Amino acid sequence: MWLDALLQSLQDTSFATEIRENENLFPWIESFHVLAITLVVGTISIVDLRLIGVASMDRAAGALVRSVVKITWGAFAVAALTGGLLFSANASTYGHNFFFRGKLVLLALAGLNMAFFHLFSAADLDTWGAGATPPFRARLAGALSLTLWICVIGFGRWVGFTLK
Repeated sequence: MWLDALLQSLQDTSFATEIRENENLFPWIESFHVLAITLVVGTISIVDLRLIGVASMDRAAGALVRSVVKITWGAFAVAALTGGLLFSANASTYGHNFFFRGKLVLLALAGLNMAFFHLFSAADLDTWGAGATPPFRARLAGALSLTLWICVIGFGRWVGFTLK
């Protein structure tokens, strides 16, 4: 199958072999991956909890989003880079793991949820001042985002327990 050949060729690259065979490299990359994910989910959770209306209600929603978005995107870039490096080390195994594939689907759904939020709900973000409860669509997007990111973390954690 073409996917198996692609995964194996990625796994056979020199950098993937170095990550896999070096006893220090994989744990260091994994540590940076976990720290980056912590920042991603932490900053997204701040925004989601504000959208839901249960935290940071003393701040305007637009100002809150603008204050964390750079951190979120920077951390996401680090998480994606380190995740890609970790994946390359055992691409054939990860590529067939149910929880890894589920994590990718959940990440895609979280991205779609964010895109829909910005397309359909965030246009009036700056009108949600301190104490203002966002409209239902924004609250729904926040709740869905929070749920999806918790599931991404759960699925990601289970990947390590289910590798053979």
